[in-house]
Amino acid sequence: MLKMFPKSHITIAAATTVVVTAAILMSPSADVEAKRMSYALDLEQGSASEIHSQKQKPTPAASPEQTVAVATDPMEVAPEAPSLASAVEAKPRLEWQTFKIKSGDTLSSLFKKAGFNDGIMLSVIHGEGEAGKLQRLYAGETIRFATDNEGELAAIELQRSLLESLKIQKQEESFKGETNLREPEPKPAFASGTIDGSLYLAAREAGLNDRLTMELAGIFGWDIDFVYDVRKGDQFEVVYEELYLDGEKFSTGRILSARFINRGEDNVALLYTDSNGDSDYYTPDGKSMRKAFLRTPISARVSSAFNLQRRHPVLDVVRPHEGTDYAAPPGTPIKAAGNGRVQFAGWKGGYGRAVVLKHGDNITTLYAHMSRIGKGMKSGTRVKQGETIGYVGSSGMVTGPHLHYEFRVNGSPRNSRTVKLPDAQPIPASEMAQFKKFTGQQVAQFEAFRTNYQQLAMTSED
Repeated sequence: MLKMFPKSHITIAAATTVVVTAAILMSPSADVEAKRMSYALDLEQGSASEIHSQKQKPTPAASPEQTVAVATDPMEVAPEAPSLASAVEAKPRLEWQTFKIKSGDTLSSLFKKAGFNDGIMLSVIHGEGEAGKLQRLYAGETIRFATDNEGELAAIELQRSLLESLKIQKQEESFKGETNLREPEPKPAFASGTIDGSLYLAAREAGLNDRLTMELAGIFGWDIDFVYDVRKGDQFEVVYEELYLDGEKFSTGRILSARFINRGEDNVALLYTDSNGDSDYYTPDGKSMRKAFLRTPISARVSSAFNLQRRHPVLDVVRPHEGTDYAAPPGTPIKAAGNGRVQFAGWKGGYGRAVVLKHGDNITTLYAHMSRIGKGMKSGTRVKQGETIGYVGSSGMVTGPHLHYEFRVNGSPRNSRTVKLPDAQPIPASEMAQFKKFTGQQVAQFEAFRTNYQQLAMTSED
């Protein structure tokens, strides 16, 4: 049979077979239009003629007599992407049930509301990743259950807040959980106010929420007693963060810089994060706004001031009052004024339940008349500034619930409201150049906001 064709014909046919085979292997499996350079192969004449470039769709399998199109550039051809309709049909449709978590709800009761038993619940919380975190539920959160076309549990979403959610999905025979955290976009904002009655009222009128107001008081609280030192006409200016999600404001962040003018004295605080990642507030020259001690260990009014000539209210004799009394409801938390160790914790005669802390520089502080002492407070225990060491009560020789607070240096009593408090550690010399550079930008930002605010105020008055 082969003898009927000249050797040249056989050679062309063999070469053609290789080309056609390669073309079939590299050609698309679905309808794809591509610009091609094609050839018509004539086995009888042993020749190949060019077919002009054209848009072509593949046709059903060609017979040996039909013309075969071969793409000269196989990289031009790409598999066809599935249509949107087919992709939607391929994805299983989920039905969601949403529940607002209320006080008293349990994970078991929520699963039952969604139509799932405790066995399913256990398989979820014992799943992979962070699925076990589903056990920690809080009132106000939102939980969603998704079922597939067959009515089986396919996914769970626990929305803890606008920024945090726990997502659990079924993967084959188990469930896997993952916590998703969204990062809000912070934008600087400015507020300014003048005190007429109280810092709280002036801050609210300036647009600051309660959290920012408390933060402002905390920044300057080591130098200013906001119960007794603030005067009418005092002023404050604050640059703080407004937090945005998807272009909408939803909360506020940190105070970036602040100025408080108290009795004509200018106090400026700048937020700075050091090379260790620790953030704190400093003066423009690098001194810490914090002191080694809180000015007051409790937010309450003074019911009896430091007075070495005071007449005792119970014994009716002149006896020095070597501390300051703060009237507060029973159970109010009492904070450690500074870092230190517990020197004494227990019943101390007329002081009732008391805690004595020993600090550096031969300083001790005493907290008396507690209703109960804080958990873990025993001799030798380390405490940090601001840590709760006990709760207001009326134990010992007293006429009503209050905190009696003493500040002693080398054993001698000092007025805690007026004694000069030691500063916390300043910016180290090795980091001062970076601090100056950063805070210089903060001060420039602060002044720009201040100038714009004043210009807007003048415009509105006109």
